[in-house]
Amino acid sequence: MEDHILEVLALQKTALLRLSTSSAEERTAKLRKIESYLLQHKEELCDVMYQDFKKPASEVVIAEMLGVKREINHTIKHLKSWMKPKSVSTPLMLLGTKGLVQYEAKGLCLIISPWNYPFNLSICPLVHAIAAGNAVILKPSELSPNTSGFIKKMISSLFDKSEVAVFEGDATVSTFLLEQKFDHIFFTGSPAIGKVVMAAAAKHLTSVTLELGGKSPAIVGPDVNVEEAAAKIAWGKFLNNGQTCIAPDYLYVHEKNYYSFLQALEATVETFYGANVAKSKDYARIVNRRHFDRIASLLEDAKEKGAQVLFGGITDADDCFISPTVLTNCTPDMNILQEEIFGPILPIMSFKDEFQVTADIRSGDKPLALYVFSTNTEFNQYVLNNTSSGTSVVNDCLIQFGHNELPFGGVNHSGIGKSGGHYGFVEFSNQKSVVIQRTNLLKNFYPPYGVKVRWMIDFVLKWL
Repeated sequence: MEDHILEVLALQKTALLRLSTSSAEERTAKLRKIESYLLQHKEELCDVMYQDFKKPASEVVIAEMLGVKREINHTIKHLKSWMKPKSVSTPLMLLGTKGLVQYEAKGLCLIISPWNYPFNLSICPLVHAIAAGNAVILKPSELSPNTSGFIKKMISSLFDKSEVAVFEGDATVSTFLLEQKFDHIFFTGSPAIGKVVMAAAAKHLTSVTLELGGKSPAIVGPDVNVEEAAAKIAWGKFLNNGQTCIAPDYLYVHEKNYYSFLQALEATVETFYGANVAKSKDYARIVNRRHFDRIASLLEDAKEKGAQVLFGGITDADDCFISPTVLTNCTPDMNILQEEIFGPILPIMSFKDEFQVTADIRSGDKPLALYVFSTNTEFNQYVLNNTSSGTSVVNDCLIQFGHNELPFGGVNHSGIGKSGGHYGFVEFSNQKSVVIQRTNLLKNFYPPYGVKVRWMIDFVLKWL
């Protein structure tokens, strides 16, 4: 495996100039090949993702395929414009010159993708990397092996390994890849592994994009449609069995709506998945036994420390099943309020005013996402102004990931760098400054620094 990786790296290095100077039409053709393959193999993709963690076919289409297709089409539509050098205004001292920002490929890129949305979070950054003219090595997660195999088969059939190559395997493969010198690394995963990736990149001064996670809060204010908010939060939380980096991780509900919201949430979950969730075809499973045990331990710790199970709490280790679960009477000493849950458990707390809520949120690490539900514009704006997060949504959940014109990413603990649309293209590009000299006015400032030169310097200093 290691020799094969080194062989591919050598091939990709020889292809960098050809790829970086390729036209928008050539890059677009590559993206269309991905789109065509995806549409032709829809059923196969649904099958492999069901094999990995019983992901419902509809969720595969909504959260995996549509996201990739949307990213491809948006990129194709705008790629020519993105690739064009951008003119900038000229400062007084450089009159007679022309300034440009020229986008060039970073070069040799490594993408390490996660298991929770294994197709979307592998292919979307690949789309951006190809659009920017890079060579790519993609390392999908070993925790979703069937989907990883599908990705490898797709890429092998569409691309020469000198352009894009896929390497499957466990953490030893990732470790070896991280020891190599890349020009950019794009990683999606936990903050803990993100630190490992960043440390490895630092040895080569390699730039990184880190899409991480953290504890994303949701706030339900006093002025709100309770039923509508409950439906949106239930969908955002329990989609993919809660294994979504931007899922609401814990919830504050204003005391005015606390009990009515709890009732609405319970009714919504039953509407979504039926009275017996385990038999629902629309509910995924935890990816493996290790993650099941971790989430189950968070639940047990919370219960031991006084949390009450409002509904749910049903587990089946053999099936990696945890039912949609809501906890009340939660306190800060519980592990479930300290660690990212990444599963179908939602702690809910009541609050009296937004001042204390925002102070509580600020006391922790900056989250990847924050959600606020209210018809009161002032309330919403106060929350947005007094918290920091990578993304924010008012009156819905998860939809920020599908907005092509907005940057997606975290801040500090929840991530570094941005992706999505033009921001993804820029992330895989070097923004090269170009200054074209047309009239050399600076010669008037060359030494010797006589009276005339000193006068001109003083004039510029005054008016600059």
